[in-house]
Amino acid sequence: MGSFARKEHQFLAELGLAPRNPGSFACGAWGGSGPVVTSTNPTNNQARLPPHDPLGSRRSIWFGPPWHFWGVIAEVVEASAREYEEGMRACYDAAKTWMAIPAPKRGEIVRQIGDALRAKLHHLGRLVSLEMGKILPEGIGEVQEIIDMCDYAVGLSRQLNGSIIPSERPNHMMMEVGMLAALPCGNCVVWKGAPTTPLITIAMTKIVASVLERNNLPGSIFTAFCGGADIGQAISLDTRIPLVSFTGSTKVGLMVQQQVNARFGKCLLELSGNNAIIVMDDADIQLAVRSVLFAAVGTAGQRCTTCRRLLLHESIYRTFLDQLVEVYKQVRIGDPLENEGVHVFHNRKLFQGGA
Repeated sequence: MGSFARKEHQFLAELGLAPRNPGSFACGAWGGSGPVVTSTNPTNNQARLPPHDPLGSRRSIWFGPPWHFWGVIAEVVEASAREYEEGMRACYDAAKTWMAIPAPKRGEIVRQIGDALRAKLHHLGRLVSLEMGKILPEGIGEVQEIIDMCDYAVGLSRQLNGSIIPSERPNHMMMEVGMLAALPCGNCVVWKGAPTTPLITIAMTKIVASVLERNNLPGSIFTAFCGGADIGQAISLDTRIPLVSFTGSTKVGLMVQQQVNARFGKCLLELSGNNAIIVMDDADIQLAVRSVLFAAVGTAGQRCTTCRRLLLHESIYRTFLDQLVEVYKQVRIGDPLENEGVHVFHNRKLFQGGA
């Protein structure tokens, strides 16, 4: 079936993915009754007939489900408003169990999550490249960063330093904590991934859920929803979520900030980016050229630190551009899993908009 029939994409099944996937992990179970969306390979992101189409055109009659079109990786059934509410109630209740567990034991769960991710590092990295269009080393690097953060959070679970302030209320105290990591500090997580990369959300959540289940902990400690702006807005407006972290465009980030602030919540925003690399006349030109190439192309533009502008000293302007053009000629555009290429635009909308 489409991507799943291709030998180079057999890792999808190893991650627990199928041609159609439930996109809501709520109340410790998978479900989904919202809209059905497709995850599309950005290197050919339009539904098109497979190579064995006898007529080589859309005049052929194709009997089969939509995922047989090679542009589509898989389908996902998104979460509905009802599933969001049920999941949030269960997550809110699970928080009472999770926060009562000693921090070092919570850190042990995070350590197991990191090890489980490490065991699937290359499969997850390939999925990032397939679904996002990044080069494979960058896809693997994205997952490695999550593993590194798990290792860091394990250490934090034994170093939650800060003042403990007595309280007049029973079963209550006030703590001053210097550095936070959500799970080790006793917080539950509600995750809504990007709507254009739902398979990464599902695959990651399956791994985390398996660790919670193995330790006889409520699956609702880590709740995940695939969905669009409606789910995102529900999270922004939900008073049960004291802190909202959002990564995305400045336009949407401003909306998130306004909605969260209106209910006196807190938010962390990582938005857009218009980063410049400044190259002075005494710079190592070859080193700077290689740095610009990776910063602008290696990330496929999908990182807040991606280079979008160059500020060059006038004395090296022509030399630098000549060398940059030569290295750009070496860039291969295409599927990063098939020919080690790179696809610059994540989806057709960005391409048509000239982003």
